[in-house]
Formats: sequence, structure tokens, C-alpha cells
Amino acid sequence: MMKMKLHRSLKMRMNNRAVLAALALALACAAMPPRAPAQVDFQKGPRHDPIERIATGKVVDKAGDPLAGAVVYLKNAHTNAVRTYIADDAGLFRFGDLAQDTDYELWAESSGTRSKSRQISSFDNGAKFYFVFKVSVTKAVSLDGPSI
Repeated sequence: MMKMKLHRSLKMRMNNRAVLAALALALACAAMPPRAPAQVDFQKGPRHDPIERIATGKVVDKAGDPLAGAVVYLKNAHTNAVRTYIADDAGLFRFGDLAQDTDYELWAESSGTRSKSRQISSFDNGAKFYFVFKVSVTKAVSLDGPSI
């Protein structure tokens, strides 16, 4: 009889542990955020997360030589926020982390002269944009010459 009670007690403990484990698993699953079903375009395949959009390029003078120190502007068309980048010695610039759903306007300036503006549209599917900005700056001529 004692053996039977011990067996029942042991069986109840095992059942309680199984119930507790099942509850813990259910709570863990409930705490996880739901996963959205994958969207599929049957002609292109599964949709992937957007990739980072980047705008890079070069600022040159009218002869095609790099303009070191030129300021490149990136204007967000929705918020009118402007970011700037100072071109390096080779005239190169880079803007990263561009939003997929935002339009941008870019231009360069050097010595008070501005290049033509270029656009990045939210409808552009590309992730990398390369621009060459031509700024028609005139080189300073030294007036300090030998005196006669």
C-alpha cells in the first residue's frame, strides 16, 4: 500500500512538472512578437528587406579636375533637412542611410559657385547613386607680382 502511494505521489510530481514545462513554453511563445508572412511576387520571387541606399560621387571644376574642399549638399524633400559633406582631396563625397521612401536633392558649391541640382526619387529602385557635379569656379590670379 505504501509503495502504491509513493508511486502515485511520484506520478503526480511528474505530471505537475510536465504541466509547468508546457506553461513555460506557452508563455515564451506568447512573449515572442508575431512574424509577418513573407510577401511573394510570383514573377520575381519573395520580397526582401530594403537595402541601404547610398549617394556617392565627385566634384570637379570645368576642366574636370577634382575640387577638394567643395561642399556637397543633400536636402530631404519631405523635411527640408540638409546634410553636408566636404569633398576630400580627390573631390569625392558619400552620403549613406538614405531612406527608401524619401526624395532628395543634391548639389555642390565651391567658392560661392553652385553646380546644377540632381534628384533621387523615392520611385528609383536603385540602391547606389553616383553623381559628378561640375562647378565652374575660376582660379584666383595673384596680383602680387614684381613691382616696376
